[in-house]
Amino acid sequence: MAGRATRLVLLAGVAAVASGSQGDREPVYRDCVLQCEERNCSGSALKHFRSSQPIYMSLAGWTCRDDCKYECMWLTVGLYLQEGHKVPQFHGKWPFSRFLFFQEPASAVASFLNGVASLMMLCRYRTSVPASSPMYYTCVAFAWVSLNAWFWSTVFHTRDTDLTEKMDYFCASTVILHSIYLCCVRTVGLQCPAVVSAFRALLLLLLTAHVSYLSLIRFDYGYNLVANVAIGLVNVVWWLAWCLWNHRRLPHVRKCVAVVLLLQGLSLLELLDFPPLFWVLDAHAIWHISTIPVHVLFFSFLEDDSLYLLKESEAKFKLD
Repeated sequence: MAGRATRLVLLAGVAAVASGSQGDREPVYRDCVLQCEERNCSGSALKHFRSSQPIYMSLAGWTCRDDCKYECMWLTVGLYLQEGHKVPQFHGKWPFSRFLFFQEPASAVASFLNGVASLMMLCRYRTSVPASSPMYYTCVAFAWVSLNAWFWSTVFHTRDTDLTEKMDYFCASTVILHSIYLCCVRTVGLQCPAVVSAFRALLLLLLTAHVSYLSLIRFDYGYNLVANVAIGLVNVVWWLAWCLWNHRRLPHVRKCVAVVLLLQGLSLLELLDFPPLFWVLDAHAIWHISTIPVHVLFFSFLEDDSLYLLKESEAKFKLD
């Protein structure tokens, strides 16, 4: 929900300096990469690299140039530590110890576990809530949108490329917009379906324009930050306002309030920007791990609310 917006804001700040960080600006790093490429990434040396490279690395898209950057990154880190300096960042990121083909192992595993949690709660929701519930299909659609976002988050942390970065950002934005749509259906749409139809068209238009601009014109991190702050605030305020309005009549909305507040609070972990523990676990990975139970709580709220709406609609039908 809103936590994805906060995460996007923080990531945008990191990405804005991704084109140049202290580590990759170092002459020793640049010279190392240049010499490594000249030595290993052409002619017979490149053929040898490709023949000796594990199949899982080539399938994940790791190239000779990528390998040179990785080795030279650690050479530079070693020199920094020997001279008593702080660990530098490279291309906007801390140095991570690669495991198999995973570029950021802890964040990749945590993203995968978030996806697993979402899938399990989707299965539970479909088992517990009849399809006749007014919110059934909207909630199921939200679950699939979330699963897709966590899939691309896993891919992005496994292998950071221009494509995987864009897909991670776009899918996260889609989750926030769908959360706004979910809130609109719950607060307005059950009484005024025409309003929801128009609002859905507006959200789709906004998403299309957002993705088209960032994909076809230029990937503007500043604009992306502002856009996601805006939709994130709408998401937070709308959900909280509805929850506070209905908390006495609907006790289960306390779960939704807890989810919104927890995601905002846990997102502050991203501000604890420190070099990865054991070169694997950084603040971003810890944030991803901490959100797993929060997603379970939110789907539990959706389940309770859908069953309440079903019971309410059945009672109205009997009265009619």
